[in-house]
Amino acid sequence: MSVVPAAAQVLSILRYLAGQAGPVPAAAISRDVGLPRSTAYHLLDTLVREGFVVHLPEERRYGLGVSAFELGSGYSRQAPFQRLARVPLARLVDRTGHNAHLAVLHGPEVLYVIEERAPGRRPLVSDVGVRLPAHLTASGRAVLARLPQPQLRALFPDASAFVRRNELGPTSLSALRNLLTEVRRRGYATEENEVTNGFSSVAAAVLDHTAHPVAGVAVTFPGDEVDEEQARRIAEEVGRTARELSRRIGGVAEG
Repeated sequence: MSVVPAAAQVLSILRYLAGQAGPVPAAAISRDVGLPRSTAYHLLDTLVREGFVVHLPEERRYGLGVSAFELGSGYSRQAPFQRLARVPLARLVDRTGHNAHLAVLHGPEVLYVIEERAPGRRPLVSDVGVRLPAHLTASGRAVLARLPQPQLRALFPDASAFVRRNELGPTSLSALRNLLTEVRRRGYATEENEVTNGFSSVAAAVLDHTAHPVAGVAVTFPGDEVDEEQARRIAEEVGRTARELSRRIGGVAEG
């Protein structure tokens, strides 16, 4: 299937803006998305006219507009990705015996959109609708590890972006980059006690057709109940589910 360059460029701009903490200058969009400045300005002008982007002339910055919100609202009503993901997540719970969830990146945070609870397991902080710092969660790390470096830098511009819950986790961009390098090497992300004391998680990214991460699939378990070999098997099951979801959305199923 052929790709329409202008359409791909527009989607890249919208995806980039959706990942920012606030409106950004056109020069940053051009640089981070990899577009000639004249092309970026022409596309931004069109998006402004159609309401998908808003221009803040006093600040010389661009942000998402009302039409983009309407698209997001339509997605929330239809919830197609959640519908595609629910059965594979339920199977993941059956295979591991632990709670599983699906989270999407929203700025420097993850938003939990599905939680499948294993029988007898208590609720976790990662309930549907909850937001947590992406750099502390396994699902967030799985997604962050697949982002371009400029986008990662935009999400975590300074030390204030590195909030902590249990005095654990990276406190600088260089520390986060080192952690994400290990995630890419291993093929999955982990966290231990960084979100909730006594609990650990493993996660893998769901990738679209461009290998862009659209979500993280994770399993959370009590750390004292799972040894190293069991954790490795859980990670294999999480990766299997992430690959299945990637295939379901027409994406890249790696591993």
